[in-house]
Amino acid sequence: MVKLLKKSVNHIFLLGYLLIILFPFLFVLFSSVKTDNGAISSNPFGIPTEFAWDNYVKAWVNANIGGYFWNSLWISTVATIATLIIGSLASFAITRMRYNKLSFVTFQFILLGLLIPGNALLLPIYGILKQLDWLNTPMALLLPYTASAIPFTVIILAAFMRSIPSEIEEAAVIDGLRAPGIFTRVVMPLSVPALVTVFIVNFMSNWNEFLLANYFLSDDTWRTLPVGMVGFRDAYNTNYAQMSAGIVYSVVPVMVIYAFLQEKIIEGLTAGGVKG
Repeated sequence: MVKLLKKSVNHIFLLGYLLIILFPFLFVLFSSVKTDNGAISSNPFGIPTEFAWDNYVKAWVNANIGGYFWNSLWISTVATIATLIIGSLASFAITRMRYNKLSFVTFQFILLGLLIPGNALLLPIYGILKQLDWLNTPMALLLPYTASAIPFTVIILAAFMRSIPSEIEEAAVIDGLRAPGIFTRVVMPLSVPALVTVFIVNFMSNWNEFLLANYFLSDDTWRTLPVGMVGFRDAYNTNYAQMSAGIVYSVVPVMVIYAFLQEKIIEGLTAGGVKG
């Protein structure tokens, strides 16, 4: 009876916590289908009496949410893939060339990237991009996104690759494979859980990033979705219903990805600690 009571209390606590977390999203979701600002201000927390589904169409077309959505999608994807390529190569070199002292120094140097706040690098990054003449181009986001995610990527992938038994690689060497073949045909296929984890986490981080995209991109052609949301505000009025619809567009893809692949995220984060 006591155990059942404790379990019920825990479930009630978690349910309450879940409602607190979901409340802002439900507020935005309900606001996105209300008719106008008056309906939102008169009943901000209530379920709408009339559903204006055309807010999503107007937000997608009139506010250029479709273009911002595409920019966020391809920039986040390309930067994440580039991070995976660089991070996996670095992790393989660090974990499999242990006799080389340079690999240890390189790993420690990469870890230093986690100690530097991202905001502290804003001005140096701006100076580099200005010298390269990459401001107001997609490279203004691709380069910082890729570089900033490398430390986390290397930590996760290196921990996973260390757990791969060396006997597998020794068998590959006997079969005639060299380092490139071992990396592409042995290590990478075995590291899929960690690769999926790193891809999802980095993609969500790039997708939600606002500061760099706001400062480095002034051309509306390349603006990402978080920055494009500011476009709902003009000098006279803010259409909160359509703005809420735009917020739903930005939140739903991340929620869907995490809902379907959360097991992969947990598996990739814990695999390096439970294998070996």
